[in-house]
Amino acid sequence: MVETVRSAWRDVPPAQVREFAARALDEVPALAQRILAEIRREYPQLPLALDEYGEPRALTGIRQSLEYFVQHMSAGLDLPHVHPRIFQEFGRGAGIQGRSLDALQAIYRLGVRLAWRRLAEIGQQVAIPAPAMYELAESGFEYLDGLVAESVRGFAEAAARQAGERLRHQRRLMDQLFAAGTRAHTASALTDRAARIGWALPGQVAVAVLLRPARESVAPAVGTDVLLDMECERPRMVVPEPDAAGRRELLQRATAGWSGALGPAVPLADAAKSLRWASAAVDLMERGLLPAGQLLHCTEHTEALVLLPPEELIEDLTRRRLEPLAHCGPTHGRRLAETLLAWLETRGGAPEVAARLGVHPQTVRYRLRQIRELWGDEVDNPDRRFELELVLRARRLRGELSVPGRPSCPR
Repeated sequence: MVETVRSAWRDVPPAQVREFAARALDEVPALAQRILAEIRREYPQLPLALDEYGEPRALTGIRQSLEYFVQHMSAGLDLPHVHPRIFQEFGRGAGIQGRSLDALQAIYRLGVRLAWRRLAEIGQQVAIPAPAMYELAESGFEYLDGLVAESVRGFAEAAARQAGERLRHQRRLMDQLFAAGTRAHTASALTDRAARIGWALPGQVAVAVLLRPARESVAPAVGTDVLLDMECERPRMVVPEPDAAGRRELLQRATAGWSGALGPAVPLADAAKSLRWASAAVDLMERGLLPAGQLLHCTEHTEALVLLPPEELIEDLTRRRLEPLAHCGPTHGRRLAETLLAWLETRGGAPEVAARLGVHPQTVRYRLRQIRELWGDEVDNPDRRFELELVLRARRLRGELSVPGRPSCPR
């Protein structure tokens, strides 16, 4: 069997409880005034908002909280507490004004301490037994917890509303930065919107585009100086002063577990250009042409970004410049292409090309003779050499040719 805990307060005669409650209620107006005066003395910087009748809202809250508690006490301490809704407003006000909940809780504790001091005196006057008063004190602290919970609810509501408002302004600022013709906007045209979210206009920015690891992924833990828009299918970030000391390491830690690309650093008015390069890099990442699983820097993958996106142009040039390989067979044609590219890149003789490819120099001499037979004088033409190197590098970036030092197939 569950043992029932005996209530000392319920053992107090009803007439005694009624007398205690009547005296306490009579004292509520004056006690509320004294509590507010003491709070104002301890916290002189606390703003004092007035209601429509010109009365301090804090005074109304103190008075209501005392009345509700006394009514709860007279009805029986085992009943649920009822808390004045005005304490939600106090929490909202603290959130809006940028004050902490710790300060608000300290004020509440001061009020409860002063109220309890007077209730204890009234308890002595009407001879309430000490065990019953201890039980009443416990109920008072439980009541305080409820008042704090109401304020926390209001504080969280205000914080969520402010966060939502900031995000809206942040997205509008980012849209303005990325809009066509942004260069026409001077820095002063962006100042007002940036000021609404406390964002100082930087001299340079880099824009990142991210790929979500999963729908429920936690947003990157970037600082407040980094603009982050998680509403897009591909989240975007605007990073101020991307070349500042330590910025790169901070971004890598913040985006751990995410894939994405950071565009080049550009003047603020050219943010759309950085976004374009970051988007192009992420396109290649989705196609498996750039490594995923981290935040890449576009400036470290310039070759891929220049050669891979204009596919139609590169493919057409590839067909024309590599036509001599059409009848060589796939394996032999690939080896000739790799040898030709190594020769174009090294500008050296057979030993240098052989060292790059990891084959015997005699093998390279044999292939170079075949290349000379297939292309003739074109390999001596600077323009043709440049175009050949372009298309062969593009094929290597797409994985169709092996990277020097990492052969893709037996030779």
